[in-house]
Amino acid sequence: MAVFDGRNGRSAMKAVVVHGVSDLRVDTVDEPGRCPPESVVVEVDYGGICGSDLHYVAHGAAGTSVLRHPMILGHELAGRIAATGEPVTVHPGTSCGECRYCRGKLAHLCERMRYLGSAAYDPHTDGGFVRRKIVPVNQIRPLPASVDLRSAAVCEPLGVAIHAVGRAGDLTGKSVLVNGAGPIGALVVAAARHAGAERVYAADIAEAPLRIAKALGAHETIDASTAAELPEVEVAFEASGSPAGLTNVIRWLPRRATLVQVGNLPAGGANVDLSPLISREISYLGSFRFDTEIADAVRLLADGLDVSPLLTHVFDVDEAEKAFAVARDRVGGAGKVLLDFTRERSSP
Repeated sequence: MAVFDGRNGRSAMKAVVVHGVSDLRVDTVDEPGRCPPESVVVEVDYGGICGSDLHYVAHGAAGTSVLRHPMILGHELAGRIAATGEPVTVHPGTSCGECRYCRGKLAHLCERMRYLGSAAYDPHTDGGFVRRKIVPVNQIRPLPASVDLRSAAVCEPLGVAIHAVGRAGDLTGKSVLVNGAGPIGALVVAAARHAGAERVYAADIAEAPLRIAKALGAHETIDASTAAELPEVEVAFEASGSPAGLTNVIRWLPRRATLVQVGNLPAGGANVDLSPLISREISYLGSFRFDTEIADAVRLLADGLDVSPLLTHVFDVDEAEKAFAVARDRVGGAGKVLLDFTRERSSP
């Protein structure tokens, strides 16, 4: 619910803010002021909690991006343009347009990329876990009427999954393993199926994520904690970010297989046996965020991709602390956990 803030004459609104390690708060912040040219105000309906959001709260950092002062979290968003009511999702990245990667049509690798809810720079880039957010028009992606806003909140991670699948090349008729069936891994399963993979296996050490991966299209699921071996596949996606998981996948990949690293490995190095990459000529590729694939994600949802099995929990913004605790509990059955801002927006 918006309240009047007598300090500056503007209304105030709730925002999910990380202040430091294990210090997550629902703060009151100013409503947006005058909207700059070529921008719009988005009324956020739903925001998805990402692994990077969890890392900022748990560790005060996400990879090399270190929290230096309080920051509004959130980069997985769906809502409506305040002036028109048009449903939209948001591309959370702002590239410079000038570096060699931007000029080479690789804007997601921009040397000066700013991302919503990121501490990569100081001052940090506040995210979208807030009722109203000013967004440049070029980051707005309109949604067709067939895509509901809860599902649209996963357009960003679905774009990540589609980009990862694209890194592997043509999957038509191929056998695929997805190791790690968290939200990104489950969406990689769906994207691989859409890309024409003939057989998709999902592996994880927990039962709940495997159920979600199955619902999103995995032909078979594998309990990686007890499996003596993994199936022989042509392409593997490592989405767990676990050094032990990566070592296990590499151990079982056949000669000339392709391995795409999707999950973030621990910063500063990881104890992984990479020797089979040489002896078996395995192609090991990295995959980072996405470029234009968020538009592909919108199209997949419009074409009928059902991501509802992934959307396991929805919490009001006031319950943000509980929502983050649930999102951390993969064993307990959490898939994608959403924050709901619609109740606040509709309040007088």
